[in-house]
Amino acid sequence: QVQLIESGGGLVSAGGSLRLSCVASGRTFSDDGMGWFRQAPGKDREFVAAITSGSGPLKFYADSVKGRFTVFRDDTKNTVYLQMDSLKLEDTAVYTCAERWRATPSDDNYAYWGQGTQVTVSS
Repeated sequence: QVQLIESGGGLVSAGGSLRLSCVASGRTFSDDGMGWFRQAPGKDREFVAAITSGSGPLKFYADSVKGRFTVFRDDTKNTVYLQMDSLKLEDTAVYTCAERWRATPSDDNYAYWGQGTQVTVSS
């Protein structure tokens, strides 16, 4: 049974930073591409970032977070991270990690999903 457990969310002031973690179990983590998505109240879920498997992984970012967010992974810990810097009010959302995309990294057609962690950015 695959499990994805996110942590690291919380309340942060605009301009601040947070690092989200997602620990995976139940599959060979190093084989799978990983993604981060978010959903703000009243809005559709949107792609944030993704990272491929293997050495020298490729990274993908939504335009809205490019240059501010960094996705990286530690396969020895079965963990993918999302480092979020220069946070803005509009980054407020529930952030969810996903494992093993079926089509493209930015499409939300992933095989497995976590429960999400709340990130709230205040002014």
